[in-house]
Amino acid sequence: MITTTKNKPKYNTFQNVWWMLKNAWKDAKSVLFLCLCTVVLAIGLKLTQLFIAPMVLAKVEQSAPLSELIMTIILFTLALLFLQGLNSYMDSTTTWGRINLRSHLIARVFFKTLSTGYPNMLNTQIQKLKEKANSACGSNRAAAEHIWITLCNLATNLAGFLIYLMMLSNISSILILVIIATSVIGYLSSLRVNSWNHAHREEEGQYQKQARYIKEKAESVTLAKDIRIFGLSDWLIDVQNSILNLYLCFLTRRERIKLFASITDVIMNFLRNGIAYYYLIGLTLQGQLSASEFLLYFNAVGAFTSWITGILQECTTLHKESLDVSTVREYLELEEPFLFENGAPIPTATSYELRLENVSFRYPEAEKDTIQHMNLIIHPGEKLAIVGLNGAGKTTLVKLLCGLFDPTEGRVLLNGQDIRSFNRRDYYELFSAVFQDFCVLDITVAETVAQSISNIDTARVRDSLHKAGLTEKVADLPKGIDTHIGREIYEDGILLSGGQMQRLMLARALYKNGPLLFLDEPTAAVDPIAENDIYRKYNEMTEGKTSLFISHRLASTRFCDRILFLADGVIVEEGTHDELLAQNGAYAELFEIQSRYYQEGVSF
Repeated sequence: MITTTKNKPKYNTFQNVWWMLKNAWKDAKSVLFLCLCTVVLAIGLKLTQLFIAPMVLAKVEQSAPLSELIMTIILFTLALLFLQGLNSYMDSTTTWGRINLRSHLIARVFFKTLSTGYPNMLNTQIQKLKEKANSACGSNRAAAEHIWITLCNLATNLAGFLIYLMMLSNISSILILVIIATSVIGYLSSLRVNSWNHAHREEEGQYQKQARYIKEKAESVTLAKDIRIFGLSDWLIDVQNSILNLYLCFLTRRERIKLFASITDVIMNFLRNGIAYYYLIGLTLQGQLSASEFLLYFNAVGAFTSWITGILQECTTLHKESLDVSTVREYLELEEPFLFENGAPIPTATSYELRLENVSFRYPEAEKDTIQHMNLIIHPGEKLAIVGLNGAGKTTLVKLLCGLFDPTEGRVLLNGQDIRSFNRRDYYELFSAVFQDFCVLDITVAETVAQSISNIDTARVRDSLHKAGLTEKVADLPKGIDTHIGREIYEDGILLSGGQMQRLMLARALYKNGPLLFLDEPTAAVDPIAENDIYRKYNEMTEGKTSLFISHRLASTRFCDRILFLADGVIVEEGTHDELLAQNGAYAELFEIQSRYYQEGVSF
């Protein structure tokens, strides 16, 4: 059984409806007017449908001339055709406005995802909120668009209820109470189904998500080799069957509840119609109602029932959609960990110094600090290397310096000013970086390097590719720098090796040309010859820049001005390559171990 936690929404239904109305007033005022017109047309259509048969029958009862009877039928038919056509036109017209409003919300959610502070992207609760916000805007049936249909339907049902209530009040208040009671009981039985579905929607979503996950992995080109070499087919089929069986049990439980609700609804319909028939036939036999009036009021009983049920159903739907709209609002209004537009501008300078003052950092829910009370100065123009074993805190240190995280204790300073005071997006502009994990879109080589689709400096692209050692590879591509990377979008796309992708990311960082160049394991996937080529070009790549280089391979740090050896989030050794070897400490020991792999005749 999959369990979920419930959180109280930040905004109630009225607040969310008012928020949507304000968005409509701002972005598509026509939606409000068209919705009002739709309500008026829907009521007019229902009243015309209600009166057509009784009016025709009344003409027959009155022995009206045939021409008058035919004219009545023609007038009502024309009215129905006109109202139905106009109603369909209004529905299609309002559709574009509703889509437009939903598109505005999609754009706002998308921008929030792209621009929110990096720590928010690592918060699992925020990621779940993001998924719910995307789901609330994800289709025509999603809350961000369908809520307008719900509001129109609710307004229509309320107006119809009041009109029919006045009509039936001339007959019997007891009959009205019977209609209301049976309608409410029938609705409550269906509400149990809807409530159960709503309460278990995340459970159902988990089953569907797991089934999609297994299907995607089974069809994955990346995993195709592993599936065949390790014989994973039967195992994947067993996992999929297990998930489908659990989902089948879930569906069985749901259908049992739906069956009970359907039986209850049938009983209430039978009871309501039976009482209405009995009462109205009695009045007709007593001469208090004509046949046409009997038909009118009996049809009104059924319609009145639908208005009551409609009000209850639309209120329930509106509440559910309000919960979804609330998730959109909560996501858009997420508190940011950094200053952006309200931050101070970056000071203009020819060079920049970075300083850590007693910096500690601990990841959320971690038991200990990853970085501990670190003090460090990175001088302008310095080539700094950071080395250490896995888990020493090297990548975390880079993220702190780049401003992706703020320290839990201490300060990060840029030219003596705490970076918390700056516009963080402006601060990011100072950095050209290559991280261990990166993403490449299915675009051209030139667009990947320039990170743009227009105003690309092709000479600068080629220069960056040359410094990254990709000139020959790109020259061999079918369309050179205009060749597409990846095959998910373009059929003519090419696939690059891991080492070539790392070089491409290096070219991207060089093209940006920020004054601070940070490279986190930029040669982890390249061969030793290619790695040596990059090292030889390092001085050229970092000319006029402050650079920071992370590597597990200690031999690659020879070209750096200073080396920091990290262990457990602390700088344990510091100096040049030769100085650290002379200290005969942890750096020298690790260097000796690594160097053995390149020496012939050495046993391990």
